[in-house]
Amino acid sequence: MKIPGYYTSGEFAKMAHISVRTIRFYDKQNILKPSYVNESGARFYSEADFARLQQILLLKYLGFSLEDIRNMTVGDPDYHMLKNSLNLQLKLVQDRIEQMQLVAKAIQDTTEAIENEQDINWSQMLNLIHLTNMENSLKSQYQNASNISARIRLHNLFSTNPKGWFPWVYEQCHITEGMDILELGCGNGSLWKENYSCLPQNIHIILNDISEGMLRDTRREIESLEFRSQPSFSSLPSDAGKESANIGITQVQPGTSRFSFNAFDCHQIPYEENRFDLVIANHVLFYCNDLSSVLKEVRRILKPNGIFICSTYGAAHMKEITDLVQNFHNLITLSADKLYERFGLENGSSLLAPYFSSIQMQIYDDRLIVDQAEPLIEYILSCHGNQNQYILDRYKDFRTYVEKKTKKGFSITKQAGIFLCRK
Repeated sequence: MKIPGYYTSGEFAKMAHISVRTIRFYDKQNILKPSYVNESGARFYSEADFARLQQILLLKYLGFSLEDIRNMTVGDPDYHMLKNSLNLQLKLVQDRIEQMQLVAKAIQDTTEAIENEQDINWSQMLNLIHLTNMENSLKSQYQNASNISARIRLHNLFSTNPKGWFPWVYEQCHITEGMDILELGCGNGSLWKENYSCLPQNIHIILNDISEGMLRDTRREIESLEFRSQPSFSSLPSDAGKESANIGITQVQPGTSRFSFNAFDCHQIPYEENRFDLVIANHVLFYCNDLSSVLKEVRRILKPNGIFICSTYGAAHMKEITDLVQNFHNLITLSADKLYERFGLENGSSLLAPYFSSIQMQIYDDRLIVDQAEPLIEYILSCHGNQNQYILDRYKDFRTYVEKKTKKGFSITKQAGIFLCRK
């Protein structure tokens, strides 16, 4: 029996050029439920369901898993979540392009070796296998990058201190010409992207992260900034060098960069003793399994009188968000670990004291006043706890709950700062 405004499973599948079996599969996976089921069990779908199906098919084409799609299409569409998910997929596509370029080069080199030497370089072929298997790790690495971006975004949007966290940290670094700098755990590179215009020309900065996927993303963005900042030598007059000296412009030779990138575990830093003027670890040390080993390594690679700047937070940091989610469901835990107990403002000085001659703590004065629900929800879903287990199935209720809490401005404590340590 035909119901006005609704389509049977067969009609619905035909409209989307997919099989009825696929429609039933999406129903079983709780990705797309019918709007109406009659007494005999026949399923009927609406125009709104068709719009949702189109979104599902697009996301599937872009390479998202069914679990990803379910998380992105729960309840009413959250366009912040969808936008971040699409940006994540764009980064994966960019990485696939780089991978395929490396694979093509490896195949070409191997083919040439066979033609010239009548032999196969099996080591090179093994590298080719590793390249083609890299994709499995990319998604988790970029998901982590996406989570970091969600947390940074909340602070950027709603901090009451007009000087953001990264400009403030940069000021404490006192970076000058000729410095050799290492940042451990650079994440998405925000410290350098947000302060790019302040950087001296004659410095060398090595950015490190244990996540190769995150570091590739950061490298692409930093190298794009470096490229755009270089003058076009073809358009410069013959006496441009003299003029640029007069107006304080330092010319950068094409292809050069102040940045290099190296993925490694900071428990074993692959640089010689007394190498760096400045080492930075921004919200990194509380993730280290063996803090003592990391601090010994930092001390080893610092020049005499070199500076180590490390940031962390205190016990009261963002505590209102924990209260918020636990009032929604008392079993939610946003983090399995109290990271500030491992390395925080309260115990940081005593943990650093055996390795550095002087230690100064400086506090960043700030708090958040959040008056929009979406960025706060995005932050909560990005945490490393069990929140998605209790929120995604009740996403519409949770969004309504957060909207009420943020309507008049939701105040959140920030308790973060740095330790400035001298070798």
